[in-house]
Order: sequence, then C-alpha cells, then structure tokens
Amino acid sequence: MQDDVTDAVKWAVDQKIADPNRICIFGASYGGYAAMMGLATTPDLFRCGINYVGVTDIPLMLETIPLAWEIAREELTLQAGDRKTDLDRLKKTSPVNLANQIKAPVLMAYGSRDPRVVLDHGRRMEAALKAEGVPVELIIKKNEGHRFAKFENQVEWAQRILDFLAQHLG
Repeated sequence: MQDDVTDAVKWAVDQKIADPNRICIFGASYGGYAAMMGLATTPDLFRCGINYVGVTDIPLMLETIPLAWEIAREELTLQAGDRKTDLDRLKKTSPVNLANQIKAPVLMAYGSRDPRVVLDHGRRMEAALKAEGVPVELIIKKNEGHRFAKFENQVEWAQRILDFLAQHLG
C-alpha cells in the first residue's frame, strides 16, 4: 500500500497535476501510520506530513489494543504480525524507529483518552523526531479519543492544519 501512495504522488507530479515542491502527506489512524512511513521511506517526496491519531509503533499497538478488540487479536496478528515472533520486523516497520530518515516538518494530533492508538504513539514519535532535529508539533487534546468529537477541537485542529500547510507549502 505504501508503494501505491508513492506511485500516485509521482504520477500526479509527472502529469503536472501536483507541484513537487508543495506536497504534504496526511493521514489518520492507519493513514497516520502511512503518512509517517511515507516521510521515512521517501523523505524527498514530501515537504511536510500530518499525522492524526496515527500508529507510530507497531509493537506498542499490539501491546495496547483495547479490550473490545481482543476478539480480533488473531486477525490483527495475521495482518500486522506477532509481537513476539515478528518483533524485529515490526520494529523495522515502525515510524518511531525510522525518525532518522525523516526530513520534513511534522504536525501530529492525539486524544489523551484514545483507546485504539494510545497517546504514547505521539509522545514517542515526537521525542524521536526532536532527537533527530526534525521540526515537530504535537497537539494533545484532553478528554478526546480516536477522533476529536468536540466541535471547538475540530475547528482548532482544522485551523492548525491550515496554518501548518501555509507555513510549509506556501
């Protein structure tokens, strides 16, 4: 799937639909993971990235899945991998461990009460990016979950996105 995102962006640039100097990758949840992986695996393709409640550490995700998902653990293990037998691969495909490959500024947002993608994903990614000198902004909203449900938080998030895009894409 990651290759499909990259191929689509390159196609849009080749077709003169997209300006290669003004491309930002944005995603939420799994899409947030894909955005971070895009920044890590094709660091010269994107001028910035936005991660909204995205997974950044696959072993952490598998350790912290909510009780309601326990019934789907076997399927999740088949999709993502086993946190014991596949740990090396899971670490190698976790953006938090690839921060040294990321060049572009990153905007991230998480809810402090997200049971699906716990806040540590954002905090660990922020620390990893800062350690590499990558510009990063982490927004944390108290009493929010896997999406911002409160209207005022939705409006603020939208404005922060617009400001971030204006700053980094012009």
